[in-house]
Amino acid sequence: MTVAVVTDSSSCLPAAVAAENGVSVVPLHVLVDGIDHREGVDQIPDHSTAGTPVTTSGASPGELTDVYAAALERSRGAGVVALHISRGLSSTWEAARQAADQVGTGIRVVDSASAGMGLGFAVLAAAESAAGGADLDAVYHDAVTASAMSRCFIVVDRLDHLRRGGRIGTAAALLGTALAMKPVLHISDGTLVLREKTRTSSKALNKLVDAALAAAADVGDDSGVALAVHHMQCAERAESVAAMLASRIPRVTSIDVFPFGAVLGAHVGPGAVGVVVAPGRR
Repeated sequence: MTVAVVTDSSSCLPAAVAAENGVSVVPLHVLVDGIDHREGVDQIPDHSTAGTPVTTSGASPGELTDVYAAALERSRGAGVVALHISRGLSSTWEAARQAADQVGTGIRVVDSASAGMGLGFAVLAAAESAAGGADLDAVYHDAVTASAMSRCFIVVDRLDHLRRGGRIGTAAALLGTALAMKPVLHISDGTLVLREKTRTSSKALNKLVDAALAAAADVGDDSGVALAVHHMQCAERAESVAAMLASRIPRVTSIDVFPFGAVLGAHVGPGAVGVVVAPGRR
């Protein structure tokens, strides 16, 4: 009997990685021109064109209930640890609590207080713990610990997408548009907040790298540091950031470049680059 691990599509885990680690992924939703698409399941049309009406929504209690019940059965009673996008960024966590109550005992829900690979690294830590034979309480503990250790930073070309989606305050959005400011943001206490203002994209990316360097010194230990670089339609820029990080951070156990998924991409907009720093994986 092995504890089952569940997450949602905001983790940005490639399907092959999720499958390899035995992780079930619940899709979040992108509504383009009013048509609902499930992230990671349906073909989602390009929604980067200015003026295209796009909204997102979390997983429903019913969707989560079905996945939790199947995962619990698969675990043969060992239990389920479900890690989800920050409740400060999505309604998914509240739906997860409802679903866990509906399924009954054996479901432990974790608010990752993060998104992207900030969530993804914690999911992989939980899956590793479960594969090693840890019981439900131990896997839950490892998931919570890994969630607390990740650090997430992001540079966006404009804050318009985040402001429209309600993921950052109007005042901060004004700071991003005034005088063509290029803001550096980070996730703090589960919400996206302004970290620093810069005037050019190159300065913003340098500040992004500096923030990741400081975070690596903070979270790194004997196991080293794991890094992920996200991007929205700017792979070359992300690869450049990844190269800078690889050359300046010692004992990097892994560094991968992942596109933002459709849900997160709808909020950060084209040109966004994010960096996630986490303890190295064994």
